[in-house]
Amino acid sequence: MMKPGIIVGLLATVLCLPLGAQTIKVMTLDQAGAQTVLQAAKESAQQRNAPSAIAVVDPAGDLLAFQRMDGVRPDSADLAIQKARTAARLRRPTAEIEDSIDRGRTAFVTADIAALRGGMPIRVNGEVVGAVGVAGLNKDTDTEIANTAAAVLGPSAKTQQQN
Repeated sequence: MMKPGIIVGLLATVLCLPLGAQTIKVMTLDQAGAQTVLQAAKESAQQRNAPSAIAVVDPAGDLLAFQRMDGVRPDSADLAIQKARTAARLRRPTAEIEDSIDRGRTAFVTADIAALRGGMPIRVNGEVVGAVGVAGLNKDTDTEIANTAAAVLGPSAKTQQQN
C-alpha cells in the first residue's frame, strides 16, 4: 500500500505535465490590421457616395474597430457589428447565409445571426483572422464595400498569434 504522501506527489507530477498538446494557435487581426481594413472600407464607401457603418471584429466576433460615417442611419451601427460577427463566427460571407434562406434553408432564420448581405470574413493565408461588416445604403453596395475591405490584407498582413 502506498503512503498518502507518495500518492499526492504522483498526482501533482501528473497534473503538472506540459499542456501544449491541449492548446492551439490562432492567428487574429491586431489593431493595425483592423485599422487598415476599416480605412479601406471607409474609402470604398466614400468613392461610392454611400455613407456606412463599418465594423471590424476578431475571429470570435469581438469588436476591434468601428466607424459610423456621417449621414448613415442610426440602426446601421448595430447591423454592421452583427454582420461582421456572423461572418467571423460562421467563417463565410453573410451573403451565403441570405442565399441559403432564399433557397429554403429556414433554420437560419431562428438562429441568432445576421442573415443580411454585407458581412465578409477576412482571410490571411487561408485562415479567418477576423471579419468586416458594412451597413448603409443597400445590400449590394454593403457587399461591395465589405469585399473590398476584406481583400485589403495580404499574406504578410498584420496579425498576431494567440494561444
